[in-house]
Amino acid sequence: MDRVSLSPLSSVAICGGTHGNELSGVYIVREMQKQKVGKAGSVSVTTVLTNPLAVDACRRYIETDLNRCFTSALLSAPITDSTPFELRRAQELNALLGPKGSQEAVDLVCDIHNTTANMGLCLIFYSLDWITMHIFKYIQSKMTSVPVRAIQLDTPVSEAYSLESVGKHGFSIEVGPQPNGLVRADIYNTVKEAVDLTLEWLQEFNSGTTFEGGEVEAYNLVKSIDYPRDPTTNEITAAIHPELQDNDFKLLQSGDPIFQSFSGETVKHEGEELYPFFVNECAYYEKKIAFHLAQKNTLIVPSISAKKG
Repeated sequence: MDRVSLSPLSSVAICGGTHGNELSGVYIVREMQKQKVGKAGSVSVTTVLTNPLAVDACRRYIETDLNRCFTSALLSAPITDSTPFELRRAQELNALLGPKGSQEAVDLVCDIHNTTANMGLCLIFYSLDWITMHIFKYIQSKMTSVPVRAIQLDTPVSEAYSLESVGKHGFSIEVGPQPNGLVRADIYNTVKEAVDLTLEWLQEFNSGTTFEGGEVEAYNLVKSIDYPRDPTTNEITAAIHPELQDNDFKLLQSGDPIFQSFSGETVKHEGEELYPFFVNECAYYEKKIAFHLAQKNTLIVPSISAKKG
């Protein structure tokens, strides 16, 4: 695969608090603002506390999930008296960091999240993007303290619903396990290292470094699994099985236990072999998701370098 020349990246937004009770990003952003981090070499750095009302309340959101408000349709929807706070905030953020899909948009958006699931450090992105794939490859090659994985969502940019889709390039950092509403030093350190490595990569890319291509493993979402439920009350009737709990990204084979009912029965996985992730994520109970299932694919990325001006 031939080397690809891409435009230098002059701006990056580091965002936290999109979900107000996921505190690693909140404290990363606050610390960067305290240190007045506005530049990293040739790259201008914008730090954004994305949902300040939810952060103040230490809740995931106030009226609706902000990280589902960034589709092109929602960003262009008229604001009325009944518009939820988060949709108003999404349009403000789109004006600040976008507009989405435009040449004025910030070059790279990095949005920081926590999960209660045992997922280590994951970079989540839409579609195949050589910039984000190379940043992932760089972080993965440098970090040894936790597993580093890529999750790819095959969604057109216009339908992409999360904050990172506002930038020309973007990804979310998802790090866990960390309970909602608290900050763990080890998880904070993992996030900080990933952010620092992202800024380091941007500076190296802009200075003319060629990043060699190669193979990258990525997990592609196939489907989501709900908890077993009582058909009358719709209440869940089982919890994640102990053999699945904390085993995100461990291949799930047909016959493996996935749920344990409250009366003691085991529910087993049926069908194709897939990789579970976001296992027993606290915030997904309301979304009726016990875990996601993914295929693992090998992607070939080309060598890239910055175009010379």
